[in-house]
Amino acid sequence: MRAANTLTLGTNRALYVGDLPATGWHRHASPVLLMGLSGRFSVQLPSERPQTCSSALIDTGVEHVFDPCGEHVALMYLEPDSLEARGLRTHFQSQGGVIFEPAVRVASRSRMDAHLRTFDMHSLLQLTCSQVAPIDERVARSLLALRTQREGPLGRDCAGATAHLSASRFNHLFRAEMGVSFRSYRVWSQVRSAMVGLTTNVNLTHAALHGGFVDSSHFSRMFRQTFGMTPSSVLKPLKDVTLI
Repeated sequence: MRAANTLTLGTNRALYVGDLPATGWHRHASPVLLMGLSGRFSVQLPSERPQTCSSALIDTGVEHVFDPCGEHVALMYLEPDSLEARGLRTHFQSQGGVIFEPAVRVASRSRMDAHLRTFDMHSLLQLTCSQVAPIDERVARSLLALRTQREGPLGRDCAGATAHLSASRFNHLFRAEMGVSFRSYRVWSQVRSAMVGLTTNVNLTHAALHGGFVDSSHFSRMFRQTFGMTPSSVLKPLKDVTLI
């Protein structure tokens, strides 16, 4: 019997473990490590045939379809400003944004679960993360504002003004540092905040308002754009949502 579907949210990472439907075309605003816990799954990229694998790393902004093929899976998302995500950039650049079979084979399921729960990328990956410079302070300030904003989503003009840059120049700086536009990351941040809201109330309307969305319909559209699935298909079956 399989374990229940769970969601764990950390400061700069998130982990989903469980069963999922196949997605539509979508792209994330953060890198994701996909792992098949009970068997192989399928990833399709534009203009390519689906490829089956037991693990894959997909970079920020890469459009794809993910089909778990009925298997139990783990999805680990790394915030693009995290040291691990930034340290993987050279690997992504050399392999076109997708790395197939990057994970080590862990014979013990209990040990694999421990690596996942502690977000132990060093033990999970066969790749070495490069040393990286600290993220630009202006971008770091905008990230803090996005992640703590409670009076509506932070606008690009406002973020640019705070950094003493025009909106277009700020967006260029943000994309260079994060690998994704400010707008795309803002939606990602709101969706993540909505999922945090599930820790206190499992109602999806409450989650939508917690994420700063106008209503549940707006949340549903952005969630589908972000993950290629409806929020109800992912969030309603959850048995546990944990903040760490």
